[in-house]
Amino acid sequence: MAFATRQFVRAASSTAAATAAAKKLIVKHVTVIGGGLMGAGIAQVAAASGHTVVLVDQSDEILKKSTKGIEESLKRVTKKKFADKPEAGAEFIEKTLKNLTTSTDAVAVVHSTDLVIEAIVENQEIKNELFKQLDKFAPEHTIFASNTSSLQITQLANSTTRQDRFGGLHFFNPVPMMKLVEVIKTPMTSQKTFESLVDFSKAVGKSPVSCKDTPGFIVNRLLVPYMMEAVRLFERGDASKEDIDVAMKLGAGYPMGPFELLDYVGLDTSKYIIDGWHSLEPNNPLFAPSPLLNKLVQEKKLGKKTGEGFYKYK
Repeated sequence: MAFATRQFVRAASSTAAATAAAKKLIVKHVTVIGGGLMGAGIAQVAAASGHTVVLVDQSDEILKKSTKGIEESLKRVTKKKFADKPEAGAEFIEKTLKNLTTSTDAVAVVHSTDLVIEAIVENQEIKNELFKQLDKFAPEHTIFASNTSSLQITQLANSTTRQDRFGGLHFFNPVPMMKLVEVIKTPMTSQKTFESLVDFSKAVGKSPVSCKDTPGFIVNRLLVPYMMEAVRLFERGDASKEDIDVAMKLGAGYPMGPFELLDYVGLDTSKYIIDGWHSLEPNNPLFAPSPLLNKLVQEKKLGKKTGEGFYKYK
């Protein structure tokens, strides 16, 4: 009887240990690498939802600009969220900013983080080098995630030794306003990691959707070829860009036409995405490059940010 009892206790202990090991990581401490619009936006929603956040970039000057942008964004949010309660709004801003710190040393801050979210320049080599370096210093439990919109998560994960604790978290701009997050699971991402990323997305007030590691994930895989087909339609002389934009707004109910959207996104960004996909699948007609888009990018007419793209802006 005593032997049977000991066997039962051992079995129960083993089961409890296995259950504990399989438990999802509850993310409390977040490190966001990249203080641009996306990185600052991610840092803002994470801090606003009670997470301890460190925002990292290369210089204090960039981080000061990021922090100022976050403060201004929070003021806009509170005007809507706390329209009748200004004191509650001020308290919300104060609490959010208390949860946020900045640093220029990524290696120094990852040692105590649960989740690293990368939101730097869309360059495979630079991202790989960053993850490779951080992998050496981050704790074993730490999950790595990239906010990339066009690069393969699997290739980024392969630069580390934690492929099972690596996934994609693709937020949309402007992050505080856009509700969607695409959670990307590679063939190596563990179910525990995937569930932790989904839970984190919900915790910061977003609606997560899941997708395999396919080019463009869901939104961009549909959106970019749509915009490129609009350019081809214009290139062939089938319709003017103005009429194409009007047609999609009035006929499909889209808030912006494809050329307006291309200018808003940035023609260089769109070219970078389509060129990357074309290199992966050169025979896919959806990913064929556009001579007109290439010409505009070469002339530095990149859209709203440069004052001219498909349209001119004052």
